[in-house]
Amino acid sequence: MTYAETSLAATLRVWRERLSPDEAGLPSGRPRRAVGLRREELADLAGVSVDYIIRLEQGRATNPSGQVVAALAHILQLTHAEREHLYHLARLHLPSNEVISDHISPGVQRLLTRLGEISVAVFSADWRMVWWNSSWAALLGDPSKVAPEHRSLVASRFPTPNSHGCVAAWPVRIGNPEASDRAIVADLRRASARYPADDRLAELVRCTIQGNAHFAQLWRAGAIGEHSEDRKTIEHPIVGEITVDCDHLSAGDTELKIVVLTAPTGSEDASKIERARASALIYA
Repeated sequence: MTYAETSLAATLRVWRERLSPDEAGLPSGRPRRAVGLRREELADLAGVSVDYIIRLEQGRATNPSGQVVAALAHILQLTHAEREHLYHLARLHLPSNEVISDHISPGVQRLLTRLGEISVAVFSADWRMVWWNSSWAALLGDPSKVAPEHRSLVASRFPTPNSHGCVAAWPVRIGNPEASDRAIVADLRRASARYPADDRLAELVRCTIQGNAHFAQLWRAGAIGEHSEDRKTIEHPIVGEITVDCDHLSAGDTELKIVVLTAPTGSEDASKIERARASALIYA
């Protein structure tokens, strides 16, 4: 058997042609010449364009997303071994039955401790805050006053009528909000592919799609984005506006996200951060 016969393109064609419309749950229609599902039918069931299915089967698209691969595996009724093979051909890791972990490993804890007085918080794969230090609380307000299930950056950035997301007590202005929103949505899409069995994540995505039009638009458009260095301005109630650089780091296989807020040494903003920390100690 040649490479072409075992490629992603050829394999998808074989699996599509072996599945009858009845097996896929489609109503029986007039007699047809096509063997198995038509490309149009597979595209409609998978929620992608016919052109994309054509490009996949012609080998012109070779890197489908995890969401597309998961949909194809479900519609084509693949066995576990076939599903594993499909992910391998798409150069993707097979999603497991794991759920999102809020656990911070001892190694990451040591790293966080060595960051000293830098303002740092840790978020899980679905952007729920799971840890912060005293400098973060001094700069943005103490998250301990918020119930754990409400410490969600997603619910804070994409509010819905029923959400109560809060990760900052004071107002925060973002330098490039659209780019940041796209990156957060992309993070959730990636997490959904990796943790398809996580009910907490599924409920978060479902409710946010239903309750926030901007999130729904970005999600359905397949928004792609990366977290780059960003600037945020915090409206601190005691020391006034503080502008900080915001950097995102990833830690470990659990996709923990470490968010670090800093200001240039010797700058007025750095001085304000110190004053915010001092005021937090006074009023604690």
